[in-house]
Amino acid sequence: MIALIDAAGWPIWFIIVASVVALAIIGERWWSLRESIVMPRDLLAQALQEYRQNGASPQMLSRLAKGSALGRVFAAGLRNAKSPPGIMKEAIEESGRTIAIDLERFLTTLGTIAAISPLLGLFGTVVGMIEIFGSQAPGGTNPQQLAHGISIALYNTAFGLVVAVPAMIFYRHFRAKVDVMLVDMEMQAIKLVEIIHGERM
Repeated sequence: MIALIDAAGWPIWFIIVASVVALAIIGERWWSLRESIVMPRDLLAQALQEYRQNGASPQMLSRLAKGSALGRVFAAGLRNAKSPPGIMKEAIEESGRTIAIDLERFLTTLGTIAAISPLLGLFGTVVGMIEIFGSQAPGGTNPQQLAHGISIALYNTAFGLVVAVPAMIFYRHFRAKVDVMLVDMEMQAIKLVEIIHGERM
């Protein structure tokens, strides 16, 4: 690996830094966007059952808000359970906007890395081409410098693509997952409002 980095020259370090950041984001989002953490199953039924038994007690609302992102949505709605449905929905929408930002955290950075990694590879290619042209001298070509320039150009192009492709795949995957979760949360929140106000059984 050290030999590859040495052959790729100093431009490769930009791609290495980008790859480390991308791996960190992918690992963090993979852990944070688990369904059991964001929107546990049967949470709606549990919240409604507890609300019918004890009302919207501070302890229940605090436990809901701390438990999961969906719990925060339900807690925002149940705090306004005695208000008209429109007020309850507004509170849920405000909470949902904050949660959407949390779920999308770091995804812009991951998308940026996916977009710029090929450009960083292209930058390394340009540096390699400069090395190749620098190997040309009036007395002939410097074979060692020529080979080094070619290796810089090729390795940086390859590494740039190796970082960009997985980063783009995971960026698209996480974006789709977040979108599905937000829609599901919205549907469950609407059910909560309608059940609380007797519009749905």
